Amino acid sequence: MANRQAMPKQDPQVRSGNFQEVALGFSEQQARSEAERCLNCKRPLCVEGCPVEVPIPAFIARIKAGDFPGAVEKIKEKNSLPAICGRVCPQETQCESRCVLGRKGEPVAIGALERFAADWSREHTGAKPPAIRAQRAQKVAVIGSGPAGLTAAADLALLGYQVTVFESLHAPGGVLRYGIPEFRLPKAIVDQEVAYVRSLGVEIRTSYLMGQTLTVQELFAEGFQAIFIGTGAGLPYFLNIPGENLNGVYSANEFLTRVNLMKAYLFPEYDTPVKVGEKVAVVGAGNVAMDSARTALRLGAKEVSIIYRRSREEMPARREEIENAEEEGVVFRLLTNLVEILGDETGRVRAIKCQAMELGAPDESGRRRPVPVAGSESEIPVDTVIVAIGQGPNPILLRNTPGLELNKQGYIQTDPESLATSIPGVFAGGDIVTGAATVIAAMGAGKKAAKAIDEYLQKTSSD
Repeated sequence: MANRQAMPKQDPQVRSGNFQEVALGFSEQQARSEAERCLNCKRPLCVEGCPVEVPIPAFIARIKAGDFPGAVEKIKEKNSLPAICGRVCPQETQCESRCVLGRKGEPVAIGALERFAADWSREHTGAKPPAIRAQRAQKVAVIGSGPAGLTAAADLALLGYQVTVFESLHAPGGVLRYGIPEFRLPKAIVDQEVAYVRSLGVEIRTSYLMGQTLTVQELFAEGFQAIFIGTGAGLPYFLNIPGENLNGVYSANEFLTRVNLMKAYLFPEYDTPVKVGEKVAVVGAGNVAMDSARTALRLGAKEVSIIYRRSREEMPARREEIENAEEEGVVFRLLTNLVEILGDETGRVRAIKCQAMELGAPDESGRRRPVPVAGSESEIPVDTVIVAIGQGPNPILLRNTPGLELNKQGYIQTDPESLATSIPGVFAGGDIVTGAATVIAAMGAGKKAAKAIDEYLQKTSSD
């Protein structure tokens, strides 16, 4: 069996100084060579590992045959955002983890092949969208244009419903636009995928802060017969330690949003710089932390450190993102806990006080609990601190929707099968239900909700 094709990348020393996409994508030859590795299993376990049920062997077979338009058309039978999934989906824990070849060697590079098919389609002929069912009279509102909302909207449009998406920001995409950096997910790719969703007949209204501009009750009054809430989890968590209000302290959410939406990555073309200074500390070790650290490097920081209180084995970020960060020069200060942020006489960050940790018994997450080492405190000079320890539900819509039941964590309570909320006709999915998770998990929720909404509307129209 041939070896797995390696994804071509920019050189680390070059890419750490620009915002161009790191992964360069397969050539046609590489794609066909990788596709040849697929065994086309009778029972494709890889499909079982895909939250949106992409027919993986079928689209790979088309790449193998050189039928690239057919490959992306096959993908889009189930997935309306393949160029995004091919870039940011954690395939290693989803479809590729189920690949039979992975039992004794390396799995098929499913994500890279999905990206290839989508990119080839964009650069050449484009893809014919699946056939839309007969138009239905019912109107469906989708709140949020992130991965859950866009997926639900596309699937509902293909079922024939009149779909309107309401987005709080000035441009659609949600976390795909404001959260994931340009070097990992170019905004041109997001624009392409959004344009495809629009081509299905979906209307997208921007600058609608739901719960303020419009309420759920008002949507029903306007004639929408079902509503999907996919607003994500955009309220950042903080450490609640001394010095967290100093100038130079960002939540990762604010930092990445400023860079992405204000286009700081295009300075001086856009005069919206984000000053980070020479030394940056990023607290956390998930994908958002890696994105923040790598962005800080590209904004001119000379030294960027990841501060994480556990060991490398417990880091939640994708292995690929950790390796990319290391290649680019990010320093990992592991078994280190931030206890205080120190400021100068002007109220700006000058240093952080950290404490060494050691791992004890596992906690409720299953990871070993970090325990402070007595007498191990030290200071590290820094100019900027970015807190990337997760985020929770934004309360604006939730507190202005009477009758919407929430769980103990403040997320929307839904039926696990239908994603129906406590309000008839209102469904919810993605991070606003589960807490911060992956793009593909949110897309899976959007797909599940679209199916449930269809069943609900069919039932109510026949009653």
